[in-house]
Amino acid sequence: MSTVVNDIPAFTAKDLVTDQEVRWCPGCGDYSILKQVQTVIPELGLKREEIVFISGIGCSSRFPYYMETYGMHSIHGRATAIASGLKITRPELSVWIITGDGDSLSIGGNHFIHLLRRNIDVNILLFNNEIYGLTKGQYSPTSELGKVTKSTPMGSVDHPFNPLALVLGAEGTFVARSMDRDPIHLRTVLKRANAHKGASLVEIYQNCNVFNDGAFEVFTEKSSKADETLFIEHGQPLVFGAQKDKGILIDGFTPRVVSMNDVSANDLWIHDETDRVKAGILTRFFDDPKNGPHFPRPFGVFYAEDRFTYETALKKQLEDAITAKGAGDLDALLRGSNTWQVKG
Repeated sequence: MSTVVNDIPAFTAKDLVTDQEVRWCPGCGDYSILKQVQTVIPELGLKREEIVFISGIGCSSRFPYYMETYGMHSIHGRATAIASGLKITRPELSVWIITGDGDSLSIGGNHFIHLLRRNIDVNILLFNNEIYGLTKGQYSPTSELGKVTKSTPMGSVDHPFNPLALVLGAEGTFVARSMDRDPIHLRTVLKRANAHKGASLVEIYQNCNVFNDGAFEVFTEKSSKADETLFIEHGQPLVFGAQKDKGILIDGFTPRVVSMNDVSANDLWIHDETDRVKAGILTRFFDDPKNGPHFPRPFGVFYAEDRFTYETALKKQLEDAITAKGAGDLDALLRGSNTWQVKG
């Protein structure tokens, strides 16, 4: 017997499981992400008919088949364009984009950055496994320099994208990172992303155990996770380590790792989700032993900004035009105001 909460029929994670066979490799990180999304969605106060999942092409893009909601498996790199059109015409819907590092950051890069700058109110889940999995193991835009794959037998000479730095550069208003093997953290971030009014981007480190196994192992294994990850929270100091004995302070614009034996928590960098400049510094916490110190990898919400959404502004513009000029005349619009006389 179904229940009703606040006039909305309640459903559970089991109600979101479809009759489709889940066709990912055994051990793939996508299974965990699917499970966390199915767990979170029933807690958002939405009707299932108000929820849409749209994907492009890639292993992650099979996601809509496995969600008992509306959805569309679209074309390579164009999920962002299709989702933009849907949200503009049906703003009451909760629209989720499922994509990967190849799908959005390669062929779909143009659509991706413009959705972010327009701030269309959709949730983007970017599965990053630093490899092309569906096409069997070629290097992707996020693969590290020197990556040996089927398409780069001598090692990639491409400089990789830093996804979150790219998102900030495109004026993204919600920027976050989580991982497939930390379900509690992932669910927390997904809820925050859904609550954001505007384009939310969550990069999810996802293990491809066939073509790039262990790419993020240092951040997930018990023996190394505490020292290699930094879980950031708004208003809290940047502290990490198995004994919470390490911290990060910022000297001007230069971060430094310090021992908590030498400083107090008040001396440390206090995370501020509204500070775009410091968020940019956090996105650069990548290990580069040749050119700089070693930093833990941040996870959590890097940046959140309250900014008008594209679909809201577009709706108001149309309403203002109708109020000022009345119903439009398509024929007059097509004729335009400029005329030419052609003499024979």
